[in-house]
Amino acid sequence: MTRLVITGLGATTPIGGDVPTLWENALAGTPGAKTLEHEWVEKYELPVTFAAEVAVEPSEVLARPETRRMDRSTQLGMVAARQAWADAGLEETEVDGERLAVSFATGIGGVWTLLDGWDTLREKGPRRVMPMTVPMLMPNGAAGAISLELGAKAGARTAVSACASGVESLDLAIELLRSGEADVVMAGGTEGAIHPFTLAAFSSMQALSKRNDDPAAASRPYDVDRDGFVMGEGAGALVIETEEHAKARGARIYAELAGSGVTSDAHHITAPDPDALGATRALRKALEAAGAAPEDVTHVNAHATSTPVGDKPEFGAMKAAFGDHLENVCVSATKSQTGHLLGAAGAVESVLTVKALQERKAPVTINLDNQDPEMPLNVVTGTPRELSSGDQMAVCNSFGFGGHNAVAAFRTY
Repeated sequence: MTRLVITGLGATTPIGGDVPTLWENALAGTPGAKTLEHEWVEKYELPVTFAAEVAVEPSEVLARPETRRMDRSTQLGMVAARQAWADAGLEETEVDGERLAVSFATGIGGVWTLLDGWDTLREKGPRRVMPMTVPMLMPNGAAGAISLELGAKAGARTAVSACASGVESLDLAIELLRSGEADVVMAGGTEGAIHPFTLAAFSSMQALSKRNDDPAAASRPYDVDRDGFVMGEGAGALVIETEEHAKARGARIYAELAGSGVTSDAHHITAPDPDALGATRALRKALEAAGAAPEDVTHVNAHATSTPVGDKPEFGAMKAAFGDHLENVCVSATKSQTGHLLGAAGAVESVLTVKALQERKAPVTINLDNQDPEMPLNVVTGTPRELSSGDQMAVCNSFGFGGHNAVAAFRTY
């Protein structure tokens, strides 16, 4: 089977505008949630007044003509993709465009463009609606823009599977590479949807934490007092190559992308299957694809959104997949720091999982003051957990509305 390796990483998140800063803060336990300072919070009397916005605005990185042609979600994706491309050393390398593909995901897409355009139509009429509105709002906007940027002609795919989208982009990348359609794939996920409408909508369905008085402590996966997730934004990107292609150009290799598993619950449009049958199958499929046993896994970057109904099924899936070995697996719930980046979550958390294998350290989970006894996990708190030497296997879990389950398995290289 063709081995696949990760040679470039990029990210822009609430706790760091690049991968080195993200990693440093993830080890330190840095909260990214803050009170929102936009006038629309008070104007619309939003019940949730905080979120986890990116630490570095895309306008600080991208040229103004670019930002005018891109929705916020595409801007964030472009920032992360450019970082990953440069990190892979591909800026100075000739890559055959017909062997280069893009797999870039989102959960919502260009919500700012859509709703701003609706306001323009209502207030100023149809002649004032921007000609670029459709390409800016479409969910595949980031994948299209990145493929144009890189000259990728082997396909530009977009997984739109709610909060499983980021990891599903890796599953699509594996398909492109192992089928022989591409030698290099720019994979990842992006989301820029902290908008008054989306905050109101998620709040209406009781999905968000309402700890307005203490945003930094609001995201608390596995804690008995968890009351919902913290909405975040950002993007993560990974350059994935066949081992043969990476070695031929002398690339630095972070880790191996060993396998993935994707399933669906067919249970409920928003609630996860309480028996976690689909999530369990996704975990088992990822391990099988990686040629690994449950006992090979030493680290999990968990989906762990901090919702009362979401954390328990994920625990159930891990218990079913790993059995008694679960007590030996160190679990990081990094949404406690970054907030929930929706369609970008799995991509950013995959970046963190790869860094954990490279640096042999598992990042910390914050705000776990009173762990739910119904989820007796080996959660990393306080200080980063050292991973032992030798071959290591880690997985990244992502689950989303619609019953989407996606798991990526990584191995040290």
